[in-house]
Amino acid sequence: MDSFLSSIYRNINLTVFVREQGGQFKPCSPLPDWLVFFLAKQSDLGRYNLVEAFPYLSCFIEDAEQHWQAKYSKPLSSGVWIEIDELEHELPLEACVMWVDGQEVLLLQQLGEKYTHDLSRLQQVRNSLLTQEMLESEVKRRTLEIRKREEEIAIKLVSLTSLRDEETGAHVRRIGLYAAVMAKALAWNAEDIDTIRVAAPMHDIGKIGIPDRILRKSGVLNDEEFNVMKKHTEIGAAMLRGTKIPILNMAADIALNHHERWDGTGYPRGLADEAIPMSARITTIVDIYDALVHERVYKKAIPEEEALNLMREMAGRHLDPHLLKLFLSLLPAMRRIRLEVQEVNEEAQEGEVLEEICV
Repeated sequence: MDSFLSSIYRNINLTVFVREQGGQFKPCSPLPDWLVFFLAKQSDLGRYNLVEAFPYLSCFIEDAEQHWQAKYSKPLSSGVWIEIDELEHELPLEACVMWVDGQEVLLLQQLGEKYTHDLSRLQQVRNSLLTQEMLESEVKRRTLEIRKREEEIAIKLVSLTSLRDEETGAHVRRIGLYAAVMAKALAWNAEDIDTIRVAAPMHDIGKIGIPDRILRKSGVLNDEEFNVMKKHTEIGAAMLRGTKIPILNMAADIALNHHERWDGTGYPRGLADEAIPMSARITTIVDIYDALVHERVYKKAIPEEEALNLMREMAGRHLDPHLLKLFLSLLPAMRRIRLEVQEVNEEAQEGEVLEEICV
C-alpha cells in the first residue's frame, strides 16, 4: 500500500506533512526531487521549517493555525504562488491544511503543467469575453447612432405638421415624455420606452393631408368636415408604414388608433378594449390630459383637477380604465413634465426630464 500511495504522490507532485510541536513539519510521503532543492539548506533530521523554505507561507500560516485549532477536516487552501527552481523554471505551488485523525496536516503540491494549461484556458476565456464585450459595445454604439438618425427623421416629420396645425412643439414633446413615463411604469424594456417617447408625438402627423379650410377652422366642424378630419388617422398610418424602423411602425399604430375608444365607438375601425394597441391607448390618455390643461387658439386651459375629473368620467368609455388609473398614480411626474417643458428653451428642459425618466 505504501508503494501504491507513493506512486500516486509522485504522479501528482504532492507531498504530505504533519506538523509537530515547535512548528516543524515531518514528511509522511517521499520528497520529490523538485522539493529537495528548497529544503536542502535545512537539517537532515527529517523535519523542516516550511515557512523558512517558502516565505509565502508566512502569510498563510495564521489562517492555518485557526483551521487546525478548530479541527476542521475540510481543506483550507493557501492559493497558488510561484517559486523559481534550480533551473530558473517557474513552479506553481499550492498548500492545503486540514485536521486528520488528531494531526495537523499540510499538503504541498507542485501544480506543474496543469496550472499552466488552466491559466492559458482562463486567459483564452478572458480574451474571448473581452472581444465579445468590445463587439457588444460597438453594436450598442451603432444602434445608438441609428436610433439618433431615426429620432431626427421623426422630429422632422412632426415639424411638418406644426407648420399647418396649431399644436406647439412643446406639446408634442410633452406627449412623448408622458408616454415614456407610463411605459416605464408598465415595465417596458428601455428600447421600447425610448421608441414610444419618439413615436407618440407623431400621432397627428396625418393632419398634413387635411385641407386648411378644415384644419384651421376656428368654429365647430360640420358632419362633412368632421368626416374629412377623421381621415387624418388613416393618412398618418399610410405615411409611416412600410418600413423596418421600429419607431415608425409604432408611430403608424398610434396614428391609426389614437382616436379609437375603449367602448368601441371610436374611429376609424371601431376597435374596442385591448384590441386597440397599448401604445395608442397610452397616447390617447396623455394627449387628452395635455390638451385640456393647456390653452389653444380655439380653447382656454382648464384647471388640472377639472381636467382629471373629465378624464375619470371617460374611463371605461373613451379611455382604458386600467391605464388611466396608472396615469393618475403618476401625476407628480406628469406635472413636472407639464410645468418644465414649455416653449422657452424646451429642448434643454426636455433633456433634463428625459434623463430622470431613463434612470
